[in-house]
Amino acid sequence: MPEPFHAEDVTCDAFLGGAFHLLQPARGGLRSGDDALLLAATVPPGQGGHATDLGSGSGAVALTLAFRAPSLSVTLAERDPVMADLARRTLALPENAHLAPRLAVAELDVLSPRSVREAAGLADAAFDLVVTNPPFHPAGGRVSPDAMRAGAKGVPDAAFTIRWIMVAAALLRHGGAFRMIGRPEQIPAIAEACRNRLGGLAVRAVHARADAAAVRILVAATRGSRAPLRLLPPVVLEPPTRDALSAGHLAIAMA
Repeated sequence: MPEPFHAEDVTCDAFLGGAFHLLQPARGGLRSGDDALLLAATVPPGQGGHATDLGSGSGAVALTLAFRAPSLSVTLAERDPVMADLARRTLALPENAHLAPRLAVAELDVLSPRSVREAAGLADAAFDLVVTNPPFHPAGGRVSPDAMRAGAKGVPDAAFTIRWIMVAAALLRHGGAFRMIGRPEQIPAIAEACRNRLGGLAVRAVHARADAAAVRILVAATRGSRAPLRLLPPVVLEPPTRDALSAGHLAIAMA
């Protein structure tokens, strides 16, 4: 069992101009930034119902969703006990009192058997929306010397990605929405995982500059849809797009 963070090892960071605060590891671990905000920006403000964030960390995506979509409740699913504890402590912050009633933490491995997921509160076909920023650094790549960061951002080969998305699809009700941020090289595994489970697959590439190769992809799909694959216009993180992202004003249409 990892040791809990000491006070000096944790920062309390304001997001979206103070819309909420997030407790994060001060060094190493996994700190949230553009990826979390980009993923949340793919969900429209009118989204309601019940969502889950698979691999939630300390809660950046879930809190951003709760802020952007006032009718949405979110279950944070996180396997690492230290990060799950940070998530619970984050929800208990006075600065987050306006959002916390719509958020809950489930501590479990997303790839656990169905019975384990159900016992933790993640029942199949129970969610209107599943979002995820899963581990996606390629197998064989450089592994971080920090154990927590390596666990959060390491390991995944195509088989891991496929299993992860299969669980996401199982959690969705018919017509429910799937949103993911990943890396361009994951596209074949994502397409394979969606086969006969999620349709209407849509992909947007994310570029740091207009003349640079894509560094991320944003993925959307719908449970039960038969719509074909679509490649949507890219997102380029240059001003004023980056400014809008940091302020929580960016909306990325995936339909």
